[in-house]
Amino acid sequence: MGAPVGVHAFVMKKSDFYFDLPAELIAQHPLEQRDASRLLVLDRADGSVTHRHFRDLLEYVQPGDCMVFNDSRVIPARLMGHAVGKTTPIEVLLLTDRGDGLWECLTRPGRKTREGVELTFGDGLLTATVESVQPDGNRLIRFHYDGIFLEILDKLGTMPLPPYIKAKLDDPERYQTVYSKTPGSAAAPTAGLHFTKELLAALERKGVQLAFVTLHVGLGTFRPVKEEEITDHVMHAEYYVMDEQTAAIIERTRQAGGKVWAVGTTASRTLETIADDEGHVRAQSGWTDIFLYPGYRFKVVDHLVTNFHLPESTLMMLISAFATREMVMEAYRQAVEQRYRFFSFGDSMLLL
Repeated sequence: MGAPVGVHAFVMKKSDFYFDLPAELIAQHPLEQRDASRLLVLDRADGSVTHRHFRDLLEYVQPGDCMVFNDSRVIPARLMGHAVGKTTPIEVLLLTDRGDGLWECLTRPGRKTREGVELTFGDGLLTATVESVQPDGNRLIRFHYDGIFLEILDKLGTMPLPPYIKAKLDDPERYQTVYSKTPGSAAAPTAGLHFTKELLAALERKGVQLAFVTLHVGLGTFRPVKEEEITDHVMHAEYYVMDEQTAAIIERTRQAGGKVWAVGTTASRTLETIADDEGHVRAQSGWTDIFLYPGYRFKVVDHLVTNFHLPESTLMMLISAFATREMVMEAYRQAVEQRYRFFSFGDSMLLL
């Protein structure tokens, strides 16, 4: 897609967002206590970095602020089956619900899932037909079943952990936020994994309004940037919803001079998709393929809570748009030096 609104005409390279990450810093397990993770605080006013713990977030949020969370819930989106009449295992990863039983999926091995192939899972409890192969290699697959699809997924599917997590997850709820509500994501909105119910209650006691949007996270968010000029990268669309209650909370907060906090890049992308040029929001739903990279001016998000991201990823580019590339790269250099834990089960970062 083209440059987002407010982007200056200059070229940035994928390699501008590269950093060396020792493999042992990639977190393989969640911490026993969610809010015990470390918190790197980057102050955009002067580029200063402070090292705290996640529960210290409470000290930075002020009465009258609002904090916006993504309440999407990860579905057990990884299915193992085979083609009818064959025995070769076929893995299907559900990405996006297109409605009426049709899903956009990743399949492996792809050569076994050509158009027209019939698939079966769980001794026929679930069957499917490959309807088409997309230009990017994804499949459109229509599922056939009796009953409720999500209940069948609960029986047959498994949690689709990112490929950099090699360890087995003993408790699947640790890859869900404590406030997850609306099923539909293929990956967790991981910035929210650090919040506990006790921390949410403490925020409310301090006078912070909690608001929720839904953005169903597809794997397109994490798809590697292959083009060297980042503006040539195409984002996959993801479905979002903002209801009247959340829109009203954000509008009241801004009118009263409070700050809008986004928990995660998914909440940020949803808010920036919906906001008009003056930062006003209204209830709506739709599909967003917004790509935020340096030069973009944020319209509604004042502060951002996020995890540590993969080198050269669109998420690195988003936080570099929120701060500056130089500030972010220096903060990441310090995070590596201080042995922070990276990615989904890792530590957290606050951009003030």
